[in-house]
Amino acid sequence: MDDGQTVGTLFSLAGKTAVVIGASGAIGGAVAQGFAAAGADLALVFNSNRTAAERLAGRVREMGRRAEVYQVDVRLESEVAENAERVAREFGRMDVLFNCAGGNNKNAMTDRSRGFFDLVPEAISDTLDLNFMGSTILPCLRYGKPMIENRAGGSIINVSSMNSFRPLEGRPAYAASKAAVSNFTQWLACHIAKQYTAKVRVNAIAPGFFPNERMRSTLLEADGSYSERGRRIVDLTPMGKLGDVQDLVGTALWYASDASAFVTGTVTPVDGGFNAYAGI
Repeated sequence: MDDGQTVGTLFSLAGKTAVVIGASGAIGGAVAQGFAAAGADLALVFNSNRTAAERLAGRVREMGRRAEVYQVDVRLESEVAENAERVAREFGRMDVLFNCAGGNNKNAMTDRSRGFFDLVPEAISDTLDLNFMGSTILPCLRYGKPMIENRAGGSIINVSSMNSFRPLEGRPAYAASKAAVSNFTQWLACHIAKQYTAKVRVNAIAPGFFPNERMRSTLLEADGSYSERGRRIVDLTPMGKLGDVQDLVGTALWYASDASAFVTGTVTPVDGGFNAYAGI
């Protein structure tokens, strides 16, 4: 570290504005609070769960940071563009963009009774549109541009998935969309650094299995014990447990701060070793 720099200043986001797309979800909420604890003001973007977004904003304000809530359908370019302009105008700057909106469609998933040839094409398209275009391409296009104009630079953090490395059974569209996120992250990192500025970095986090609102019923029984699938996953995870959304905060803060000033174009698994393990 430079003379006079401390660990605290290395990871500090003081004076910076972070935009969290998908702020009403478990991952977005945990990371937003982590950014606030590091000193950032927050623009919290949600789609449908206003109650959760407002509750999160209240927590951020209790931490002494500014928080504003915005409802945006990230699949609609007009709404994304309008909100990006509004956030830039109201906050005066954008330093961090954390893209964690996303989801799946049951009609784009296979199981014992439904094979690939039974899938609904529109459901596959919806999944790709949400996870790749809506959660990644459009936010990077519209919120990322002000970072180029910001002399201090910035950090774009996409949320990929361990599915981007190896597709898991039953989720072909989701896996394909997350593989696209990882690939695009690497491309955009190089493109921005070479054509615009090396001060704007682009990276991604690839979460493993987290029993959040979407995955809880798959991983856990009603009494909180592991389901059959959950147990299989834990057995293939060297650290022997499922993840917690708080496990993502440190990696997100590292990417957002000057601690990763020479890091761009990377995809970091946060999965307890699941992706690295060969199973034998």
